[in-house]
Amino acid sequence: MMNHSIWRPLRTGQVLIWGISLGLLLNGCIVADSPFNGLPPGYWRGTLKLVNIPVTPNPKGQPLPEKTNMEFDEVTEGELPFLMEVKYSSPDSFYLEIINGQERIPLRDIAFGRNPRTGKDTFLIRFPVYQSYLRGEFSENVLEGEWVDETRENYRVPFLARHGRNHRFTTLQKKPFMDITGKWETTFETDTDHPYKAIGEFTQQGNQLFGTFLTETGDYRFLEGTVQGNKVYLSAFDGAHAFLFEAKIQPDSTLLGGFRSGTRYQCAWEAKRNPLFQLRDPHELTGMKTGFSELSFRFKNASGEEITLENPRYANKVKVVQIMGTWCPNCRDETEFLVNYLRRNSNPDLEIIGLAFERFKEEAKVWQALQNYTNQMNVPYEILHAGGARHDDASKALPMLTEVVAFPTLLLIDRKNRVRKIHAGFAGPATSGYGEFKKDFESSVQQLLNEKNVQ
Repeated sequence: MMNHSIWRPLRTGQVLIWGISLGLLLNGCIVADSPFNGLPPGYWRGTLKLVNIPVTPNPKGQPLPEKTNMEFDEVTEGELPFLMEVKYSSPDSFYLEIINGQERIPLRDIAFGRNPRTGKDTFLIRFPVYQSYLRGEFSENVLEGEWVDETRENYRVPFLARHGRNHRFTTLQKKPFMDITGKWETTFETDTDHPYKAIGEFTQQGNQLFGTFLTETGDYRFLEGTVQGNKVYLSAFDGAHAFLFEAKIQPDSTLLGGFRSGTRYQCAWEAKRNPLFQLRDPHELTGMKTGFSELSFRFKNASGEEITLENPRYANKVKVVQIMGTWCPNCRDETEFLVNYLRRNSNPDLEIIGLAFERFKEEAKVWQALQNYTNQMNVPYEILHAGGARHDDASKALPMLTEVVAFPTLLLIDRKNRVRKIHAGFAGPATSGYGEFKKDFESSVQQLLNEKNVQ
């Protein structure tokens, strides 16, 4: 027999009553009495329980003398902290904001009910764009439940949040061993035979720390944390990724630590201050195979129509092709850039096409994710379903490319469908490279548009 639940969803400017089924969350429901028409306003400190042991730079369990004694006693072991703020736009309507450094992510799709078995209020908070949500029970200014990512098989992470707390990692104010502000040459997966390089960009203000890591395939977006004595902590949570970095400042002023992404990935990393370090040029990571100069594909749109670059909409126009996925935060940053670019630079001779490589296997879920993404991001251009979400899937779908190494990847294509430039990865707004990317993109597109009369 199906369990039915009545929810009270609250969104900005409206209060609705709706019925949905969520057997794992509720078994019948009554709207609860409360001094608020939702959550108490103000700051909430949330945590995701990633593991029951601390992040260490030795995930394989192989003793390494130089990488032992890495305990981090200022924080609770294995927890990724983040902050939220509840804001009321009217007495009956509120929303949440997830806080990561300079970034605030509004969450407006919120529903409440009651579990009659426990007598506790229940909640369901959906993230915009990404197919993920927080769900659980609310009691005594505490939210307790789990973060669920629907794009990954059986992916649930225990979640807890307490009202009235606005510290991220710790309330301690230990004097920092040093100021790590600046640019750091970073190496991840130093505990494997395939390490990769990154650039750490940090800004420290006393104990408070902001920054990001830029790799050759993208950046780790807005990180926030603290420096306590000789310990460094950074985290970010946006509904798609959950990043936790811990490190120790070594006597030689280098950093040595561990990185965990969600519950299924961890690695060691190390860094040294190097203001001159550069990654490889993003235009050199993916190219055209010998003998190929044009991009060619045939993928379906939301209406089931097969789209190629020969379609009338795209013929004899400059095209920007975006290789992306709705599950990818860097892709979301790039999509936001492209949407804003078109808003400022509308041109009948320019078209953008998205090629989505998705995690869902079921077609219905794929198109639901794409529709949700298009609507919430206000995407004015067409996004086609091109295949699965692995780099290999994208490489096989576009065999004229040498290799797709990053989501997202941008291809600039002239009026004759010749690929003129390929940019792998994305240096987003959390990085110092964002301004350079924008300048290069705008000048490259304008150059192609100016070739209108070139035969």
